[in-house]
Amino acid sequence: MADNFLEKRMEAYEAKKAAYLRKKKHLPKQGLRFPERPEDEAL
Repeated sequence: MADNFLEKRMEAYEAKKAAYLRKKKHLPKQGLRFPERPEDEAL
């Protein structure tokens, strides 16, 4: 194997993780969305 293989992989992982976290921080928070059920359900 090449020298510093694991170090390079870890650096790439950390860069991707940081980019993901930066992008995630700017997304609007989504609440739980449940469709409204009609009060008079005909079964």
